[in-house]
Amino acid sequence: MNDIAELKNFVVAHTRSQGLPAAYYDPLLARIRDDGDGTPGSWVGEWSAEAARLEAEGKLLEASVHHNMARFPFVDGPARRAALERCVAAFDAWRQGFPAIERLDVELPEGRVRCWTTGLDAADPKPLLVMTGGIVSVKEQWAPVLLQLGALGFAGVVTEMPGVGENTLAYRADSWRMYPALLDAVGGRAEVSRTYALALSFSGHLALRAALHDTRIRGVVGAGMPVHDFFTDADWQRTVPRVTTDTLAHLTGAPSEEVYGVLKDWALAPRELGALRVPVAHVTSLRDEIVPPSDAALLRAHVPRVRLLAHDDVHGSPRFFAQTRLWTLLSVLRMRGGHAEQRLALTREFARLRYGGGRA
Repeated sequence: MNDIAELKNFVVAHTRSQGLPAAYYDPLLARIRDDGDGTPGSWVGEWSAEAARLEAEGKLLEASVHHNMARFPFVDGPARRAALERCVAAFDAWRQGFPAIERLDVELPEGRVRCWTTGLDAADPKPLLVMTGGIVSVKEQWAPVLLQLGALGFAGVVTEMPGVGENTLAYRADSWRMYPALLDAVGGRAEVSRTYALALSFSGHLALRAALHDTRIRGVVGAGMPVHDFFTDADWQRTVPRVTTDTLAHLTGAPSEEVYGVLKDWALAPRELGALRVPVAHVTSLRDEIVPPSDAALLRAHVPRVRLLAHDDVHGSPRFFAQTRLWTLLSVLRMRGGHAEQRLALTREFARLRYGGGRA
């Protein structure tokens, strides 16, 4: 059972990233008293009730968002399992109005990776953008971004980390292999030799390691990536919120009290960071309570082609979501090159938000 205070605290970055204003979700959170089995007053119960109301009104994408919040942070029983299924079903119903968004299942010996895609076309293959969230993020919360990619000249794939949502792979030291497997699966319908990864939080760690092994990955853009010290610093690990530790334990299959022992060899060494030959862009939260600030410092010190943006905020920088969204997309376009007009427009909008009109 999760700590309700922690859930209320850490869900904020996810509500804001999906367009839910505090004035809306604060009263809902106030009604939540426990993390029971979906009954009124429980985490799953209150989010699911609001999701059902929105679904009845035909607001399918909004309903999917609320079902996603109900299953947060991970499926730990029948109530959250049902919430995840309803999240996917509501999103699937919503995307019927947008034929450009299609489902893709990649079957691997270790399990299935389920994706939402756009722009995959054997007759006209485009550079590929692969988007992944962190250990508590399902693909449905990022998939609406797919609607923007056609105008930017990308094909797109949105999926989940191993063990998250509908991804049935186990989260292991070699989970980075998921990225090459995805590229192999769409290789006939996208220009996978020009692939860019927009990989947030823990999936950014996987994408960096994948880029060391697969030259088809031409750039990695992330936020809040654990790199080295998160995996090795026992003193820091003792301060990590329980919800993060419990989620990692759930994904790896290790007991919570033993999970950091499992992860200790997953760190990217300075020599590996120095071996990265692709551009890397990273958003750092200066008051991150999950990933130590030393990990961003390692990126700055060792990655040859790195660009960093820092926000004075907690993990996920919820107060700066609009800036992060613009900057990460702009970073992908800078890596890919071309589309000067779109880049200029994004630069100006980022400057307006960040500096009140100064240069980005």
